[in-house]
Amino acid sequence: MTAPAGHPLHAPSTDGTPAPPTPVTATATGRARRTPRLRVAVLGAGMIGDVHLRSARASGAEVVGVLSSTAERGLAAAERWQVDVGYPDLDAVLSDDTIDVVHVCTPNHLHVSQAVAALRAGKHVVCEKPVATTVADARLLAETAESAGRIVTVPFVYRYHPVVRELRARIAAGEFGAWQLLHGSYLQDWLLSPESTSWRVDPAAGGASRAFADIGSHWFDLVEWVAGVRVAELLAETTTTVADRPRPGGRTFRGGAPSDAARVTVTTEDALAVVGRTTEGVLVSVTVSQVSAGRKNRLWFELDGAHASAVFDQELPESLWLGRQDRTETLVRDPSVNSPDAARLSVVPAGHPQGYPECFENFVKDTYAAVRGDHPEGLPTVLDGLRSAHLVDAVMTSTARRAWTPVDDAAPTEHPTDDLTEEHGEHLR
Repeated sequence: MTAPAGHPLHAPSTDGTPAPPTPVTATATGRARRTPRLRVAVLGAGMIGDVHLRSARASGAEVVGVLSSTAERGLAAAERWQVDVGYPDLDAVLSDDTIDVVHVCTPNHLHVSQAVAALRAGKHVVCEKPVATTVADARLLAETAESAGRIVTVPFVYRYHPVVRELRARIAAGEFGAWQLLHGSYLQDWLLSPESTSWRVDPAAGGASRAFADIGSHWFDLVEWVAGVRVAELLAETTTTVADRPRPGGRTFRGGAPSDAARVTVTTEDALAVVGRTTEGVLVSVTVSQVSAGRKNRLWFELDGAHASAVFDQELPESLWLGRQDRTETLVRDPSVNSPDAARLSVVPAGHPQGYPECFENFVKDTYAAVRGDHPEGLPTVLDGLRSAHLVDAVMTSTARRAWTPVDDAAPTEHPTDDLTEEHGEHLR
């Protein structure tokens, strides 16, 4: 995907060349000249929409309006969020020429149609993952972003923990040596109860894969990006531990349905195990579950190298465990001594905990910087979303065939001169 140098905010240029961002400089009166605020519309007013709203505002954007499932819900969300517009439909968003960026936070089956429409309307896009429920649709989105010359980013936000950046910098410096084993888990319990449900359980809305597409995708994106590897083939086995659930009808993480709701058969996976090998032959294994009691959001991995090992636990995001044959240590987030990229993402001093909200805010800030023409380190783009779609497809194919399955990673668009693609769509060598 070609990285545009930025596009004019709210007004086209006369020659088609985007205007450079306005630098922040002091005037004679002492008032700063500020870069024009990006104007944002959010599609979807659920839990993750709330997160996007807060992150957009924290990143300096003006959230103009919101689109919900009905016009009435859109107006209610606009009042709740204190934004100007509750859009009646998608066409109203697309025809609003003041909107620079659209955040797509709707159920999975709507992502591609809404994101593609926004791109064709000249807007940049932040699209929730999975970006699509099929590889073909993910490829369509990547190709549309390329042809439109617009930015599409995907919230693989766990890349934005500062200690994760610190670990990646140490790996790039050769501190760990050749990989011996990469392993871990991503465990949640929000669907443990047979009475819990959400639209994610329905394959028509969420896609054929649930647990892997929803959270296993985060684990693979993070481990591949941090360790600088690609999984070339895998063997997967899924399980559905709750045979039927109430018909979806509520918000995620909030019980999901009234007590008298009709029950439907569950066909998407509650948990799975994946074993894989990287292109270099390194063994990879992960367990993914949405039915593990007491585990709220435990994304955990261990990277074992010839010289050292490292452990990251998303629920303890302020530290890394580092192991060597003769000693172990705990490295804590400290911008005064961490790598430059880790320090860049530290928004508070050492000893003042920061976590998921700051990750999301930093991701959105980097997205908006890319819209203005910058090239932030580690920004996950639509090509990372396409990579994830290939992994989901391989997992589902392996499960169906009960066989080792290659991860088809033939990208539809390869542009060696594309700075953003090279730096952020590829992994460390």
